[in-house]
Amino acid sequence: MCDKELWPAGVQRCSLKYFLAWLVVVFAVLGWGVYAFYVVWSSGLHVTGMDNYFAFGLYIIFDLGVIALGAGAFFSGLLYYLVRVEGLKNIINLAVIVGFICYSGALLILALEVGQPLRSWFGFWHPNVHSMLTEVIFCITCYMLVLTIEFVPLILENRKLNKIKLLHHIAHNFHVIMPLFAGVGAFLSFFHQGSLGGMYGVLFSRPFVFREGFFIWPWTFFLFILSAVASGPAFTMLIATLMEKATGRKLVDFSVKALMGKIAGTMLAIYLFFKYLDTWGWITGILPRAGLTFDQMYYQLAYGKWLFYAELGVCGLIPAILLLVPKTRNTPGILYTAAILNCIGIVINRFVMTSQALANPVMPFDRWYVYVPTWAEWAPALAIIAYGALVLSLSYRYLPVFPQERKLNPV
Repeated sequence: MCDKELWPAGVQRCSLKYFLAWLVVVFAVLGWGVYAFYVVWSSGLHVTGMDNYFAFGLYIIFDLGVIALGAGAFFSGLLYYLVRVEGLKNIINLAVIVGFICYSGALLILALEVGQPLRSWFGFWHPNVHSMLTEVIFCITCYMLVLTIEFVPLILENRKLNKIKLLHHIAHNFHVIMPLFAGVGAFLSFFHQGSLGGMYGVLFSRPFVFREGFFIWPWTFFLFILSAVASGPAFTMLIATLMEKATGRKLVDFSVKALMGKIAGTMLAIYLFFKYLDTWGWITGILPRAGLTFDQMYYQLAYGKWLFYAELGVCGLIPAILLLVPKTRNTPGILYTAAILNCIGIVINRFVMTSQALANPVMPFDRWYVYVPTWAEWAPALAIIAYGALVLSLSYRYLPVFPQERKLNPV
């Protein structure tokens, strides 16, 4: 069977020779990551930069980052299938794929973080009902199943597979009930995104992240949800743009990107409003009660105040304004720059909530420690990025991901 016969109808793709050359690069990075997996599993976590002081490191920072950036899947699905924002029709497939990559990649990285993957099932069979991480385990696993279900009908729409009557009907019926899965996915994602943040907020011995509560949840529960839905749509839009640059083809109309930017900007503004209130309450309330000051929360370059101003100013307020103002939002270069800053700001937030919180001294005899990840942490992280590139490449080549592609690229 000719490779061309598997392409979506009416579109052009690069030759198989160039595609295989690209896959060689992807698999080279994947191979390096697989080797790192082997080293970590065979030698133990001591080959990483983690120790008794830093129980969390690059694995968790990477996990929290990609899970937040992958939030475009559940939030776009919520807006398209339930709120009926029809403008998202032409990018919803990509949002699902990006979400699938982010969540499956996060689960793969967690297989390293647990240290002994053969015991990873303990969290399900012997759950700690008093831990927010238990809820995270169940919700992420269930949402991964939902994303897989959402991805299946797109796979079945492959030109060859869709000719099989049974698979054609399965794909069609899946689309009919997709609003149900979108609702379930949104419910699961809201709770696990929130509980990831709530986990930090209940650490009363860590004044850097400890927060007061709203009913049974600390403020960080809601801030993590808002920050995820603010960055997810921007990240999906950037992936679409990156794929356009790589393929030399128009895949999504710019109006769709501007709409995603508007959604991201609106949610970012809402997030920043509450984040600023939270920060003010932290500086004027939580820290003084702990006998600490704002200056004591930061240390040299590794954990300096520049992170604070970068997160809330350069990568917070500035992109929010640029994404909300129609004139700047409808200028491609400014839109993409604002989206990149938005995503960087959320990654900085996950970094400081994880690494800086652990580095900060909490006892009089403590001192600042600086966490430095080793190659055994960078290699798996880069391998997950390569894994994402592989899934996106195969999906773009063989699946009808972009409904507008034929219209935007007339033969």
